[in-house]
Amino acid sequence: MEIFDSHTHLNDTPYAGREAAYVAEAAALGVTEMAIVGSDTAMNAGAMALAVQFPQLYAIVGWHPESSKDYTPAAEALLMTQLATPKTVALGEIGLDYHWDTSPRETQRRVFARQLAIAREQHMPVSIHTRDAFEDTYTLLKAAHLEDFGGIMHSFTGDAEWAKRFLDLGMYVSYSGIVSFKNAPAEHESVQVIPADRLLVETDAPYLTPVPYRGKPNQPAYTRYVVEAVAKYRETTPEAIAAMTRANAHRVFGLTDTDKG
Repeated sequence: MEIFDSHTHLNDTPYAGREAAYVAEAAALGVTEMAIVGSDTAMNAGAMALAVQFPQLYAIVGWHPESSKDYTPAAEALLMTQLATPKTVALGEIGLDYHWDTSPRETQRRVFARQLAIAREQHMPVSIHTRDAFEDTYTLLKAAHLEDFGGIMHSFTGDAEWAKRFLDLGMYVSYSGIVSFKNAPAEHESVQVIPADRLLVETDAPYLTPVPYRGKPNQPAYTRYVVEAVAKYRETTPEAIAAMTRANAHRVFGLTDTDKG
């Protein structure tokens, strides 16, 4: 079984200095590839460094909505340089977060729209963060003509109806450890309606640890348990979910088996 963790933060503080050990633990559970996701200057740099260090890791760089208040012309110039590097496979995570409101909502919408425009110009897929903001996220994605460049609804928490709306825009839909929780009826419903060629899995580590380790620190290896939970609700095997989601990750990120390194 080969699993692709489509969204993880091995560049975050809990893993500092022990990244190689976590990569090895992931491989032992069948998690053979990962997309390391940035969110600001430091996290973007960390994602890129890990993608260079490990052939099976790739970088996603962008400005998270919580950090959008710090998005400047200089930050954009650096982002453009980072997007042009060979192992950067997407722009993200970007989007809207109305739960924490760390940045003003109008600033979030402006920075999100700007990064979507860049993604369209560069023909690069996007990794989308949305929390308590489905309607505005949908509106901005639709206005950006997402069909021209594609993207991922990361750690999707919507019901089947919202899943279908984002699928109609051309999105892939990714599930994190939340899908393994007993009290996640929306995710259990929506994961069953995602077409086989649009489904992805992730950890979003260090957050959202899946069952059976819920409540403990998360790590990329635990994508294995996300795969098992998705298989349960889709009434298929973990091997089938691993194969389809790995193929989908390669497609959305524009990868082939010769791209490692």
